[in-house]
Amino acid sequence: MPDLKTILEIVKNNEETARKFFEIEKRILTILDFPSLVELLLAEISNQFKIPYSWISLIGKSDLAGFIEKLAASEKHKKHLNIVDKKTFEDLTGMRSEPVLVNGDLSRFIPLFPEGRRFPIRSIAIAPIALDGNIIGSMNQGDPSPDRFHPDIDGSLLEQLAVKVSLCLSNVIAHEKVRFLAFHDPLTGLLNRRVMDSVLEREYLRARRYRTSLSLVFLDLDRFKEVNDIQGHGVGDELLKYLAQKLSGFCRKIDIVARFAGDEFLVLLPETNKKSAQLLMERICAHFTDHPLRSGGKSTPVSFSYGVASVEDAGIGDSRTLLKKADEALYEAKKARKAGISIGRDQAKL
Repeated sequence: MPDLKTILEIVKNNEETARKFFEIEKRILTILDFPSLVELLLAEISNQFKIPYSWISLIGKSDLAGFIEKLAASEKHKKHLNIVDKKTFEDLTGMRSEPVLVNGDLSRFIPLFPEGRRFPIRSIAIAPIALDGNIIGSMNQGDPSPDRFHPDIDGSLLEQLAVKVSLCLSNVIAHEKVRFLAFHDPLTGLLNRRVMDSVLEREYLRARRYRTSLSLVFLDLDRFKEVNDIQGHGVGDELLKYLAQKLSGFCRKIDIVARFAGDEFLVLLPETNKKSAQLLMERICAHFTDHPLRSGGKSTPVSFSYGVASVEDAGIGDSRTLLKKADEALYEAKKARKAGISIGRDQAKL
């Protein structure tokens, strides 16, 4: 039986460990963005407990997919974050809520290591983290000593910290969603009109300052009301999302696609003259001719009219005039379509 001195020493160590966990919990619960959570959490674990290796594993295609994709591509985070498929994660952890502590041969856990690297560790603690009750990954710690995370040690504090991280994730996701919706259209994920007004003004001033080209495409779907009335608003929504996805796919990183209102969209093309903008729209038209929307076993043609305006056009004195010019070109295109008139270079339809 341990003597009193030994017992007091154990109590003292436990209190110090609990204090360190509390300090970490206190710091992370104030965070409202995912990159900061990753950075601060791992830094605090390293500082408080002198853990040489700590990182987060996340299951691909979870609710954090958008954040995962962005962070995984960042050189800054590659050493501290890795993506693992659900089946592999399930095989390694059993999807249990309590921490998994392993020492000895860790070769089968290599899929959890960032970039699949073999760290010089001999024990590992894998503490599952959850979002809305579903396990989405784990907070991992590794040490060269096989005794640091021996399977027989008490993992309750690790489990408690993982619960706090999970709560913090819920706060982060809620905050990120609110921030996303402030700038984006909730249906298509594109920039909304309010933000696009600011972006258009910025790009217009830049084009004028550096004397570069800038074109704007204003488009809307043909017979969209018929789609909603005949096939239902569900198909109408699918059509809007499909068009948004394809428009974004055809554009470069410097181009901006936004949902203006209803079935109207804007495509802003920096460093692009009017002729090049027109050619881009013709390629998009050709694509939709062969690729209708397929939903619920049915095929829905994608048909839209558009107008193109450019800073090269006469009478363009500000970003609002550029938008108005594109809107007028769209109006002429739709009027020509209804009249069955052959359309020119500045208007088009599918």
